[in-house]
Amino acid sequence: MGWDWPWKRGRRDGARLQTKSGGYGFVALHAQADAQWTRRDYAALAREGFMRNPVVHRAVRMIAEAAAAVPWLLYDGTAELSEHPLLDLLERPNQRGAGTSFFETLYGHLLMSGNAYVELAEAGDARELHLLRPDHVAVATDASGWPVALEHRHGGTARRVALGGEDGGGALHLRLFHPLDDHYGFPPLQAALMALDIHNAAGRWNKALLDNSARPSGALVYAPKEGGNLTEDQYARLKEELEEGYSGAARAGRPMLLEGGLDWKAMGLTPKDMDFVEARNGASRDIALAFGVPPMILGIPGDNTYANYQEANRAFYRMTVLPLVAKTAVELSAFLGPRFGDGLKLGFDADRIDGLSAEREALWARIGAADFLTDDEKREAVGYGARL
Repeated sequence: MGWDWPWKRGRRDGARLQTKSGGYGFVALHAQADAQWTRRDYAALAREGFMRNPVVHRAVRMIAEAAAAVPWLLYDGTAELSEHPLLDLLERPNQRGAGTSFFETLYGHLLMSGNAYVELAEAGDARELHLLRPDHVAVATDASGWPVALEHRHGGTARRVALGGEDGGGALHLRLFHPLDDHYGFPPLQAALMALDIHNAAGRWNKALLDNSARPSGALVYAPKEGGNLTEDQYARLKEELEEGYSGAARAGRPMLLEGGLDWKAMGLTPKDMDFVEARNGASRDIALAFGVPPMILGIPGDNTYANYQEANRAFYRMTVLPLVAKTAVELSAFLGPRFGDGLKLGFDADRIDGLSAEREALWARIGAADFLTDDEKREAVGYGARL
């Protein structure tokens, strides 16, 4: 039998050869290596997370789609405006898509990169909003270290877009809090990087087992009482019987009959030993926790934090979706408001969110039962103005 040693000739690092009575040798390999983690750049996180991991994919889509569907409101002081060019711009930011698609991509960039870059293009009265992919953008600073512009590179071209407002355009940089960086945001997925790699590695291990014809990881040890080795014919016959009788998914788990001094030695942990299913579920819960999505909504078993699905859905909106929308509304108000007039402020209509309909009905019931309030006071309490 030919051995393919995992070390170079003359080295014995991490291995020890033990010889025991009975005429056979046993090789014990001891290897210690550091874990291999996914790189932390945007492309790697997007590829290993959103594009290859179902938990990350679903969590990001749920947050981005829910946040993008929240209706915008515009106020001039305390008065709500139902029609305005700023609302039209948010409804149709550019010719390539509507506002829902635009904001879904914006929130996706924030969740996957920790950063989102919005460019405003102006030509007279015509205005358009465009998103710049985070891995194509670098923040440029002045001599004092303050951010002043974005350097956008695509293909072989590079251009500079000033941050803030100026005639002819400008750019807005939205970012999530980063404790160690003054200019770039921290993506939620990076906090769950270990869980992501564990979840993906478990899937690759399972796929590799199937690709390996569902053969168990181990070795047949030949230890005859009288000593000696297998002949070429015996070795060929044994190999053929193993491949034909015990390989393949349909024959996985078939009992093996050993004779003539043969013994099976397992050389790897079984899925049961590794607690395979619970390891994947635990990694899934950590990923959901990093994004702020209740595991119950994602269908991850073993989490009973919320009494029912409806309660988990309300928590998802209140603790994850609405804070993200509110942060975006404040940033867009500061960026776009001065271009359309002083005193303009963006908000959102939480009453039109289906996931919060139960809270809205409960509020209306409490206000309606309050006999000590006038009709105008009741209308003001639920967000409506007085009757004209």
